[in-house]
This record gives sequence, structure tokens and C-alpha cells, in this order.
Amino acid sequence: MKLAVYGKGGIGKSTTSCNISVALAKRGKKVLQIGCDPKHDSTFTLTGFLIPTIIDTLQAKDYHYEDVWPEDVIYKGYGGVDCVEAGGPPAGAGCGGYVVGETVKLLKELNAFDEYDVILFDVLGDVVCGGFAAPLNYADYCMIVTDNGFDALFAANRIAASVREKARTHPLRLAGLIGNRTSKRDLIEKYVEAVPMPVLEVLPLIEDIRVSRVKGKTLFEMAEKDPSLNYVCDYYLNIADQILARPEGVVPNDAPDRDLFALLSDFYLNPTKPQIKTEEEELDLMMV
Repeated sequence: MKLAVYGKGGIGKSTTSCNISVALAKRGKKVLQIGCDPKHDSTFTLTGFLIPTIIDTLQAKDYHYEDVWPEDVIYKGYGGVDCVEAGGPPAGAGCGGYVVGETVKLLKELNAFDEYDVILFDVLGDVVCGGFAAPLNYADYCMIVTDNGFDALFAANRIAASVREKARTHPLRLAGLIGNRTSKRDLIEKYVEAVPMPVLEVLPLIEDIRVSRVKGKTLFEMAEKDPSLNYVCDYYLNIADQILARPEGVVPNDAPDRDLFALLSDFYLNPTKPQIKTEEEELDLMMV
């Protein structure tokens, strides 16, 4: 099974991806997480350090694939999750999609794809071009990380459009949204009313999730010393269980940009006010 995790930049994709990877490993699956970001920090909370990238390794070998060994590019992370960082082109030059393609090509040369039950692509930012959408060419499911805010849901809609486009030629489905760092879900619900799709989980504002990123540890590793964090791990285990059940998923019909802008901005400008009940209705309610 191949998964691609997308979402607005800075929304917590990598932290979410790492914890989902560990949750899948806890369920007995052999997992490979591939970071698709020039920052090459997707797997930081799994390994505790910035591992060398595929592109750096290939450059050092003059792009002689036959000289690259699995141990040159695959690093063991917490919970037995294997980690790869694709890296990226120099700033302002090259294409992220090309780098993802080279990464997949190398891993296939190493027969790495055949050794895992689950391969998870953690992809940078919003989808603004075909290069960023490249991991969708290999994925069975896409998961979108968002919060309860305008910008993240606008990005989610763009990603949904990419899933719809790729699903024309690939067996790709959207598994659903993952709400992250949000105390409310009203705007998320407003969006999924307009663009029907599953909501896999909504994680509340938990400071330990942010702290885990700084510490370079997953919530599962932190929970080993602090069992009070086990309830946070349950969120990720719930997501893993839903994915392992191989959901049908959806091919979303994204909302046109202007319609989505109107929908979300109207939510802020004209919030639903509680209806004022008449005295007779209040009396009926008290009697009930």
C-alpha cells in the first residue's frame, strides 16, 4: 500500500506522517517513509537527525545507480520504520517532481518497494504544479492534513483537485482529511458539506505534539516515559486502522476557487447565530 500525505505548508504533515508510520508499524506492518521536501526533515522525529538525501548520495556517486546500496539511502527510525529523504533541487532551479521520480527509480533498482507493506510519501506544501503532485502517480491513497482555518482548507481543495485529476489515469483515491491542531471543526464540516469526503480524525491543540517535533521524537517514543500521552497515540492508531481496512475512498469534486472563497469567507462574515426562542417554545422545552 502506498500513501501520500499532503497539506498546507507548516500544517504539521511531517509530524503527523511520522506518527502514522509508527502506528502502522505498531500494527505489525513494515513501513518505509519517504520525505519529499528539499528541507529533508520529514523523518526527523523518527531518526532524531537529518539523514543524507537520495540526491546528495546520487551526486556523490556521479549518478551511477549501480554503485548505490540500500544502506546508503535507507535509515532505520523509531519503531522499526525505515526512512528515506529525497531531498530537492537547488533553490530556484530544477523540479521537485524530477527528484521524486529519481528517488522512486533508485528504490525500484534496489527492489526496496517489494520489501514493505506500506510506503508513505510525505510531500511538501500545497499543490501548485505537476512536480509537487508527482507522488500521487505512485499512491493508492492520498491523505490531506488541514486545520479549521481558511488557508489550510483552500490548500486542501487544491490538493483534492489534484487527486481528481490523477484519478483519471491512476487507481488513486482520497482516503480523507486529517484535522490537526484545532480546537474546533466547524469550518472543516462546512467544507466537507460542499466537497464530500471522509474525515479520518481531528486532533485537538496538544502542546506535546509541537514539542515532539522540537525534541525529534514521535509521540509514541515520548509516551514510553510519559504514559499520560498514550491517549494522543490513540489518534494516530485510529488513522492507521482506518487505512489498513482499505477504505473505498473518494474521487473528490473540488469546489471552484471563487465558490470556495465565498463559502469560507461567508462562514467568517456571517456566522450562524443561535436562534432566539419564543416564550412558548422556552416553556415547552422546560416541560420536556
